[in-house]
Amino acid sequence: MNSKYLKFIKDYAIITLSCLLYAFAFNCFFDANCLAMGGFTGIAQVLNHFIPSIPIGTTVFVMNVPLMIIGVKKQGWHILFSSVYAIFISSLMIDGMNMFVTFPTTNPLLACLYGGVLLGVSLGLMMQKNATTGGTELAARLLKYVFKSISIGKLCLFIDVTVICIYALTFNSLDTALYGVIAMYVSSLAMDMVVYGSTNAKLAYIISDKSATVKQKLIDMELGVTVISGSGAFTGSPKNILMCAARPNKIARIKSTVMELDPKGFVIVTDAKEVLGEGFGEYNKDGL
Repeated sequence: MNSKYLKFIKDYAIITLSCLLYAFAFNCFFDANCLAMGGFTGIAQVLNHFIPSIPIGTTVFVMNVPLMIIGVKKQGWHILFSSVYAIFISSLMIDGMNMFVTFPTTNPLLACLYGGVLLGVSLGLMMQKNATTGGTELAARLLKYVFKSISIGKLCLFIDVTVICIYALTFNSLDTALYGVIAMYVSSLAMDMVVYGSTNAKLAYIISDKSATVKQKLIDMELGVTVISGSGAFTGSPKNILMCAARPNKIARIKSTVMELDPKGFVIVTDAKEVLGEGFGEYNKDGL
């Protein structure tokens, strides 16, 4: 089978699984415990409260239309097809579960934590495959073009919390709002972990009098190394600083290698949230 079709099948299988997780999180944790989720549904509920003649479902659909149009212009028709598929399947699964299963209420705090994690994972997986359930996720994806330095999870969190606060003021339901904010915060962390986790790395700075030997050993380990010229602050003597980006599971070996070659060497390890380039992630102008 053509690799293009295999990728298509794999992508939509992941989107379908994400929809299942989304439906389970909504039914089991949010709906069963009356937790606020924010998003366009929350806005529609507020509008319906003030103008009862405006249907909630229709309002959500109308608000999604301009975002879908902008999304198509920015990323092409594939985002429309994948998002419509995700919206349809997730809605079908939510209603299907409700027909056969009645989820019991649970501790609200536990519902926030576990529901937030499942929701964030499901939305993160969808976004990796250029799909959304519309509303907050699609709005955040488009805002990412403007606010490039802010993670997709934080953008979703900002929108959802704003809507939840408006919801709380409108319906005078402070407890529901506070639990909803916790759930959305946890969801944003889980979403960022899924979306950006695959490109996480560690960055090692190595200062050693045997930098040439250490450099060659790291190259033999098939690691990329950059040599930075520096000097000691006290002695003024020239120093070569080795900078090496590596997967987290390689760091222990890097540290042991440096210490074996130069017990007096310095190894400074920091987190690198996102690394683009050979062996790591690839740049995508439409990426998250």
